[in-house]
Amino acid sequence: MTLADFLFTLLGAGALAAAVLPRLVARRPLSMPLVFLAGGILLQLLPTPLPEIDLARDRVWVEHLTEICVIVSLMGAGLALNRPFGARRWRATWRLLGITMPLTVAATGLLAWWLLDWPPAAALLLAAVLAPTDPVLASEVRVGAPTDSEHDEDEVRFALTSEAGLNDGLAFPVVMAAIALTAAAGTGLSGGWVGHWLLVDVLYSCAVGVLAGLAVGKLLGWLFFRAAREVVRLSEHREGFVALGATFLSYGVTELAHGYGFLAVFVTACRIRAAERDHGYHTVLHDFVEQVERLLTAGLLFLLGVCVAQGALADLTWRGAAVGLLLLLVTRPLTGWIAQVGTAAGPRERLVTAFFGVRGIGSLFYLAHALGMEGFHVPSGELWAVVAFTVLASVVLHGVTATPAISRLDRLRRLWAQDRPHTGRTPSEDDVADERP
Repeated sequence: MTLADFLFTLLGAGALAAAVLPRLVARRPLSMPLVFLAGGILLQLLPTPLPEIDLARDRVWVEHLTEICVIVSLMGAGLALNRPFGARRWRATWRLLGITMPLTVAATGLLAWWLLDWPPAAALLLAAVLAPTDPVLASEVRVGAPTDSEHDEDEVRFALTSEAGLNDGLAFPVVMAAIALTAAAGTGLSGGWVGHWLLVDVLYSCAVGVLAGLAVGKLLGWLFFRAAREVVRLSEHREGFVALGATFLSYGVTELAHGYGFLAVFVTACRIRAAERDHGYHTVLHDFVEQVERLLTAGLLFLLGVCVAQGALADLTWRGAAVGLLLLLVTRPLTGWIAQVGTAAGPRERLVTAFFGVRGIGSLFYLAHALGMEGFHVPSGELWAVVAFTVLASVVLHGVTATPAISRLDRLRRLWAQDRPHTGRTPSEDDVADERP
């Protein structure tokens, strides 16, 4: 048996498993990412001809594979959101981005500096890499397929989906700050880089990401729904792969202009959705993207499992593990709860939203990207070990608890909705989603 033959077999089995597993694990304290992660670990322990994977040595492959997975997931997240964009409607999102994310960066950076004794640039990099909520591994706590009602999204799923869609792009300025800080270390840690960072890496790149996303989204919205000629109006042909074209076009154009492509892809998806909010073509696009995302996620989590079994955590210390666990169990839940004070969410919803700060594929991308630009005076194996452990812990912790937590909230919403007067009718999905347990 050759390695190629074995890999073909593995790819086929993996694709079929990615189709079957979500239905098998539905309503169980289990998730598809967790199953594939465990599968990679178990298969590596068997006498199978799997290739050696080294996260540091194979950094370029890690960067680009995770990059593709994240942007596909961002497109799916934006297309799925039913709630129109707005300051009040997205209040929970702005609070998670403006309060939870900066506090998480600060707390994680301090933990890395104090517990791991890392230099400031490396501590800031770790904080930036682990700050964003991941849009890839959060399927159990995301909104579902697009519908024609803006009111059928409960506050937890909406908040986590919209947060994950935006904070992957907004983590980039912090990563760039860490890169600039370590580059400036050789010049005596002067503050000269701060002005350039603020103007270019924060203001310019974020503005280009948003504006490019809006422009591409408006153009594609016209092409999909309003083009005069039917042969050009793509919604008439209902081809799902068009979503990939939209994803790569938005990302590529924005990156060519030195903007943040992650931000642009999510904005593009939201703008496409706004162009014709109730059209059934959104479901076609979303379903195709979701299938591609599921395949990519399954493959990457399987490879991560293989990598872990091959020794990716060899450089992990108890202090590094403590940083990751404190982030997942203390920092994110606490900062997430603080951010939601004053929002429409009920106390149980706030608890669930605060707890499910999933860390995953995006963190792997950011670390691979940063290590390709600068050295951070910390062994790369140690950096990879802390990030990989945190992702691993998040997949296990959130994968086991997501279904029970979300199912309990859904049950409470249904029970509360049934107890309220609805003029003699059965409560609708909108009525249930409006409950705040």
